[in-house]
Amino acid sequence: MKILVIQQQMIGDVLTSSILFEALRLKYPKAQLDYLINEHTFPVVKNNPFIDNFIFFTKEIDSSKKTLYKFAKTIKRKKHDIIIDVYSKFSSSFITLLSGAKTKISKRKWYTSFIYSHTFKEAKIPKTNAGLAIENRLQFLEPLGINASEIYKPKIFLTDSEITKGKKLLEDKGIDLSKPLFMIAVLGSHANKTYPLENMAKVIDNVVNETNGQVLFNYIPNQETDAKNIFDLCNSTSKEHIFFDVFGNSLREFLTLTYHCNALIGNEGGATNMAKALDKPTFTIFSTWINKDSWNMFDNETTNISVHLKDYKPNLYSEVTHLKELKQDAKKLYSEFTQDLFEDQLKKFLKQF
Repeated sequence: MKILVIQQQMIGDVLTSSILFEALRLKYPKAQLDYLINEHTFPVVKNNPFIDNFIFFTKEIDSSKKTLYKFAKTIKRKKHDIIIDVYSKFSSSFITLLSGAKTKISKRKWYTSFIYSHTFKEAKIPKTNAGLAIENRLQFLEPLGINASEIYKPKIFLTDSEITKGKKLLEDKGIDLSKPLFMIAVLGSHANKTYPLENMAKVIDNVVNETNGQVLFNYIPNQETDAKNIFDLCNSTSKEHIFFDVFGNSLREFLTLTYHCNALIGNEGGATNMAKALDKPTFTIFSTWINKDSWNMFDNETTNISVHLKDYKPNLYSEVTHLKELKQDAKKLYSEFTQDLFEDQLKKFLKQF
């Protein structure tokens, strides 16, 4: 038997959908399990023992219908028996349509449902602290007779050599691993997913003040100017504890550095999901327009805590407000999301270090 899971989009999505393979391997121990993902997301699922083969969706395929058609034909020749298409985008639906697979599973969309043999409606309210991102993915397994209530957690698999290399890198930079070390997700993927810089600086000041800990910044290269602005906004004591030049030059290197941290704190996004997959405590600040219930995976008010403006000022949100409107109002809503709203929760979180 051959099974293909298709998950396009970002790092957090690819990592979260990897839970399907652990459940599939348990159900079908001898099956060939393949994962079709965007090529840049591979580092978060590298070395995953439940996945047999990776197939990469490239920018060239995404930008050309002719190339997409040729790619879909190569997938068809692999003769998968089952396809799980997580997001049912145009390209993944087209690949599924041409695949020849007998069992085709995806979430229900009125304009693509005819392609699939099984579809389901996504839940809107979580049943467990795993969150909707996990619970809705597990629904893909129900047509295969796999219990969707059995919760699986995303995992990242680092090698011993990677872990050793990460430790050496930190120590060579003068970091004392016997003292608390925090990775700060100082910036989101976009401006409308980024906690205001001056407020993030206050968060970092609190982290240092409460723990006397050491701090690393996580950001991508084109965000360096904003990251430096946050550094400049921190108080003089915090600046002495920030190792600004210690930076993961690749996604795997970031993972090895995070492995040696006590916790990850900051903007919600892929970094948070990766930290959780490494079993690191997290304190997550959600964007004002993102649905917290979808991505607050495994919140427990102790080792994993997430905060959202709606938690403190629900009157700013309406049940009928559309996502597009919230996204447009992100800056205005962020002005209401001051650091003092969750300061006590952050201090409580930091007491464990």
